[in-house]
Amino acid sequence: MHRTSGPVDRRARQRDGAHVDESVTIAVTDGNACVAYWSREAQELLGYTPAEIIGRPLDDLFSDDGATFRHRDGSLLDARAHLSPLLSTTQQQHFLVTTVPSPGTGKLQDLMWWMLEQQSPSLSIYDREARLLWANEATRRAVGFVQSEVRGRRPTEFLRGAGFEEAERRILRVGETGEPEYTELFDAFPREPRAHAWAVDVFPLKDANGRVHAVGLVASDYSEQHHSRERMALLSEARTRIGASLDVTGTSQELVDLTVTVSRFADFVSVDLLDDVFRGALPGPGPHTGPVSLRRAAQGGTCPLPPNTVLGVGAIHTHPQSSPIGRCQANGRPVLGGAKDPDIVRWLAEDPAPAAYARAFGTHSVLAVPIRAQGVILGAALFLRDSGSLDPFGPDDLTVIEDLVARVAVCLDNARRFTHERGIALALQRSLLPRGPTLHPAVETASRYVPAGGSAGVGGDWFDVIPLPGARVGLVVGDVVGHGISASATMGRLRTAVRTLADIDLAPDELLTHLDDIVTHSGPPGDIDDASDPSESEIPGDIGATCLYAVYDPVSGTCSLARAGHPAPILVGSDGTARVVDLPAGPPLGLGSLPFESAEFTVPEGSLLALFTDGLIESRRHDLDEGNRRLCQALARPQPSLEALCDTVLDSQHRAADGDDVALLLIRTRTLRPESLASWELPSDPAIVSEARKRTCDRLTEWGLEEASFITELVVSELVTNAIRYGTGPIRLRLIKDQTLTCEVSDCSSTSPHLRRARLSDEGGRGLLLVAQLTERWGTRHTRAGKTIWAEQVIHTA
Repeated sequence: MHRTSGPVDRRARQRDGAHVDESVTIAVTDGNACVAYWSREAQELLGYTPAEIIGRPLDDLFSDDGATFRHRDGSLLDARAHLSPLLSTTQQQHFLVTTVPSPGTGKLQDLMWWMLEQQSPSLSIYDREARLLWANEATRRAVGFVQSEVRGRRPTEFLRGAGFEEAERRILRVGETGEPEYTELFDAFPREPRAHAWAVDVFPLKDANGRVHAVGLVASDYSEQHHSRERMALLSEARTRIGASLDVTGTSQELVDLTVTVSRFADFVSVDLLDDVFRGALPGPGPHTGPVSLRRAAQGGTCPLPPNTVLGVGAIHTHPQSSPIGRCQANGRPVLGGAKDPDIVRWLAEDPAPAAYARAFGTHSVLAVPIRAQGVILGAALFLRDSGSLDPFGPDDLTVIEDLVARVAVCLDNARRFTHERGIALALQRSLLPRGPTLHPAVETASRYVPAGGSAGVGGDWFDVIPLPGARVGLVVGDVVGHGISASATMGRLRTAVRTLADIDLAPDELLTHLDDIVTHSGPPGDIDDASDPSESEIPGDIGATCLYAVYDPVSGTCSLARAGHPAPILVGSDGTARVVDLPAGPPLGLGSLPFESAEFTVPEGSLLALFTDGLIESRRHDLDEGNRRLCQALARPQPSLEALCDTVLDSQHRAADGDDVALLLIRTRTLRPESLASWELPSDPAIVSEARKRTCDRLTEWGLEEASFITELVVSELVTNAIRYGTGPIRLRLIKDQTLTCEVSDCSSTSPHLRRARLSDEGGRGLLLVAQLTERWGTRHTRAGKTIWAEQVIHTA
């Protein structure tokens, strides 16, 4: 009687190197076809101990079809059984059970077996419950367990790691569905110190009828290809992650984050730069021999860094000449070495900080790369790998990191130049803006300018407070589109233009009209692409700018204002109620031929007027209406001073990350006391001139300004006479005493007087020349009713 073989579990047939090549007696049956004798060979072959099998039916040794030996763990053996009857004196029949190699075994079968055993990929077979049935030599060597110890156990019962958990899930799924799966895992076997990348095929083992009996797994180590792919991905990732901010420390930290956190290229990375780079200057060409002092720009590691093992960011450290960084600075070439290299050992002996890190984390590989731009070394990047984590740096790593650092060097040089230009623009901006509060009897002021954060740079926001005749004050705030030196220079030219136009005492809408003409017509003619350098013109014609101009009169307590595409101001009344001033928007400057409208409203004494640029209320997180609402709330909060209120507003409103600069001007209004004013209606009669002089002298005496009487009489006499002779009644004479003494004569004529050179024979033409010579300044302003001629004197009060 013969029982033929089925599928093979070679591990059951080859136990600890024993190979079944010849017939072996394994058992003897009793008369009831139960096992009566169990040999040592039988125990090795089938796994049962004598105590477990003796007395059990012989059929328990075979598969359901009775053709194949079944191991104790359920696997099938590649052998056939031969049953030989034994002579017996009783009526019971006994059989001798022996194993005979199956047909087809021999040299070819051995070759097939050796091929499976000696394959470099990891091969293993699991049952449908993911219990291990067999594994080849590569798997056993990597796992580090004797096969008999792990057979019948699931992978997660003797292996730890997310990769093995995923493999077990896929084995179970394939055993259930019968569909093959492919995946890539990253994990380490117990005897492997570092994780490897595995390409894993999980497939069902089916019989001829398509029934799944087990699950096969083939895992190929493709770590080299994986690392090459990661290196390419690192360079690709650098294109989007590095250089986003034009900031030296920010760019350096981007390199650290990319190589430590994102790609796990190194366990610790530091970037050290020459101090000139932080100031925006280009360092000297070098070489930097001997000990070199560098400032720490950025650093980071995969583990928390003990304070005594690294420098603080911003700290200056002198690197010895033996250090990898010192050698980089001296010869401009990268340094690659291991922790036991003589040069590295000497460096760690001389430099306590890296030595403490190396002892704490077991550094085994060091790579230092110079950072070079425009042929000049800016500093160096240091990369460390620690024991038990990554392979030592190799030539491929060096090639990739040199390309990466070269890109970083370009970004750092751009950041350095941006820092240099930003410093110039900021200095220019601050030199053109008012320094500190403007002292004026009509208003109390406070202001702030905050340059944009990040890569936006200094913009063209500005503000100004312009003293005007008649104790009035001009208030202006503007915004030039763009950033950098060009925007700051354009801002300066616009500010000068506004001061010039304000000096001729134009109404706000007229001033903006003239300013718009200047911007529109000062650019080069023709196509901008064919024009000469716009910087040669006074104001580039292709700029975008907004502006708001207001005039506050403390005598009448009114404010007239107009805006050119600029945010409307906010008025906070004496009761603390804040509102946005209703004011026509007007077009931005530079469009040309579009009208501007002005508005006038009464400002109660003690009110607060806030002028600002759009950077204070615009945000990516909310719209302009919400920004205005928040600003009104901030301005309505009681504060001890305008300076404190400025800080409160900026703290609550401005976000540097929004990338726009901010100008803020706060004005607390005052009204002129009635006792500081004197005003008379005069008829158009030459005889009234003497009466006007008398009234003037009397009022100056009341004010204690008798010493100004002589000049003021001459001014009043000349201005009133001109109004009577050349103007149209009614005529008004007004005296205003504040820091200066102002004499104003108004009439209903729009004809402006002007200085002229009188001939010897002329009877007139010398009056205005005397006024100009005797007073500090004089001028004319036009009103809706006509014009006002004014003259100011400096007065000295006790």
